[in-house]
Amino acid sequence: MGDLPLNELLPKLASIGLSAIDLIGPEEFHILHKHQFDCSMCNGAEISLTEGWSNKQFHNQLIKNYTETIPKVAEAGFKNLICFSGNRVGMTDEEGIQNAVDGLSQVIQFAEQHQVILQMELFNSKVDHPDYFCDRSSHGIEIAKRLKSEHFKLLYDIYHMQISEGDIIRTIQNNHQYFGHYHTAGVPGRHEIDTSQELNYTAIMQAILGTGFAGYVAQEFIPTDENKLDALEKAIRICDI
Repeated sequence: MGDLPLNELLPKLASIGLSAIDLIGPEEFHILHKHQFDCSMCNGAEISLTEGWSNKQFHNQLIKNYTETIPKVAEAGFKNLICFSGNRVGMTDEEGIQNAVDGLSQVIQFAEQHQVILQMELFNSKVDHPDYFCDRSSHGIEIAKRLKSEHFKLLYDIYHMQISEGDIIRTIQNNHQYFGHYHTAGVPGRHEIDTSQELNYTAIMQAILGTGFAGYVAQEFIPTDENKLDALEKAIRICDI
């Protein structure tokens, strides 16, 4: 449904019971307000998926971008703003982790003041995002531990982490305090989250709920069904436990 303008998409989402959407930037916040939608994960401050906080050469631009965008998210009444580690480009784990901490430390207090949570997405580097630095939950968790702020969390993408490391339910149960948002998709292929793929999403949702999580789980799969709205509604039913 990504080909639909947001003004046309939101009523369709509302018709199947949704009230929030991911990855909308400040220039379209007014459309969300018009349709009384929450932005479950804002974007617009990042440079790109490959140019992120783990590389010092991008810190100045990122600090500028996030300093400008954080107040816009807060003023709109939203709270989650996505960020990325970017690519490894030869860095060791320690270098990439500490670089991210050094850079994020310069904006995290500003985020706290505005009650905005920066959420770093975890990607797999095996299939979809070659050389992405934060391709293990342990990398992101270490960044969170060093920042020591409730306004930095990890966007735990279930699809990506199944490819990178597996052990999804145990990881969620043991580290849920660092996870502020979740994405779904089927493995392999990033398609529907039904019985055609290897993950048991009903069990995963029960594990997330069991941690006391009260945030959003966003559907990010690429439907193969011609009726994309129907595919989305089926996924919602799977996750509605």
